[in-house]
Amino acid sequence: MDAALKAIVVPVLRERGFTGSFPHFRRIAAAVDLVTFQFDRNGGGFVIETAVAKKEGFTTHWGKHIPASKLTAWDLNPNERKRLKPREGAGTDAWFRFDGLVSCDAVAREALSQILRDKNA
Repeated sequence: MDAALKAIVVPVLRERGFTGSFPHFRRIAAAVDLVTFQFDRNGGGFVIETAVAKKEGFTTHWGKHIPASKLTAWDLNPNERKRLKPREGAGTDAWFRFDGLVSCDAVAREALSQILRDKNA
């Protein structure tokens, strides 16, 4: 799945000005647009988290400052992140699944279509 995402999704993120390395990407402009791929710890699925942060970076509630150039979506509070997934629902069943008969390329294309619909990506 990593190879399919890197071949199909990552080039589009790069074209849109995102830097970083898989699974964390950022685009620094007037604000910092963040895209992170989170994989199911049991395998076979992933969700995409997007967020927007201030260009100055982010300071955690315990006082650690994270500059924009190192920021990931995971650094922000969960209520400041948006989850992109192919279907409604909670839990990993609503995530992008690649543990069935669907090809990884097809799942990557579906993920790309969700990213392209997101205003922050």
